Amino acid sequence: MGVRPSRRLAVFLAALVAALFLFPLVARSYSLYLAMQILILSVFSLGFNLLFGYAGLLSFGQAGFFAVGAYGCAKILLAVPNLFLGLVGGIVAAGIVAFLLGILCVRHTRIYFSMLTLAFGMMIFSIALKWRDFTGGDDGLVGIPRAPLEIPGLLTIGVANLEQYYYVVLVVSLLSVLGMYRLVHSPLGLTLQAIRDSESRAEFAGVPVRNYRLVAFTIAGLYAGVAGALLAPLENTITPPIAHWSASAEPVMATLLGGIHVFGGPIVGAFLFFMIKDIIVRFTQYWLIWLGAIVVILVMGFRGGVLSILVERLMPWRPTRPMVTRRKA
Repeated sequence: MGVRPSRRLAVFLAALVAALFLFPLVARSYSLYLAMQILILSVFSLGFNLLFGYAGLLSFGQAGFFAVGAYGCAKILLAVPNLFLGLVGGIVAAGIVAFLLGILCVRHTRIYFSMLTLAFGMMIFSIALKWRDFTGGDDGLVGIPRAPLEIPGLLTIGVANLEQYYYVVLVVSLLSVLGMYRLVHSPLGLTLQAIRDSESRAEFAGVPVRNYRLVAFTIAGLYAGVAGALLAPLENTITPPIAHWSASAEPVMATLLGGIHVFGGPIVGAFLFFMIKDIIVRFTQYWLIWLGAIVVILVMGFRGGVLSILVERLMPWRPTRPMVTRRKA
């Protein structure tokens, strides 16, 4: 008897996780840096896809929450050299800002929602650029320490070098992926899909649509904050461009590349995005033009995303779009 598809998938994922933990043994510094960038974008894109793929809301302002997480973590690390406090502080700050702005954004849908998120994202960018006393202005915050990961009374782990910090990024990313997987397969995730498929039917069923959208918006902001908080110690410098609307395009492109209706789509898309970008920048200084063209070709050629096409071909019995079962009246 053959191995069941679910078991094959579990074996593949276990091997992939093991390979990621062993990666620093064979990788050079630049490869580790690139791997961490991919992991950070994966977390960022998973949060975005909760809004886009599961709740049906297209946000152009996620970079704002990404920047709040990065600046929050950086300010704490510059004041108190404790990576745990920095990460938690950056994530909480991004979540609070996402909740407050989400109250205003989720009142609208479609293009109005997208334009509101874009406006608020650019507002955060302007604050980061102009509030020099707090953010350093266009110079940004420099000298951000890669401080020890210290939980008082429990453990203290030094993460000064790149290999040690890689494991912090990897563990946080894996926990984020696991948390999102549980969330989208929970009643909350199924309700968001029902709202996406038919808002009016969900309202008639008694679902508080606006409240659920606010929850999704806040969680997406938290995930952006996780990604931003992880970036600050990696780069040791944070500047306002990470809050620009163009930075919000990265999780959008990664998600479209991988596929919005497959859970792992944003992760595969993040890998493809950075691999394509890394190859192009080696050959031309006009890499943005070529990157944009290649991404457009891939999105047009693999409608639904690269991972969606692979799932359809390798597992034709499995639907790529999350479905919500409805009871017949």
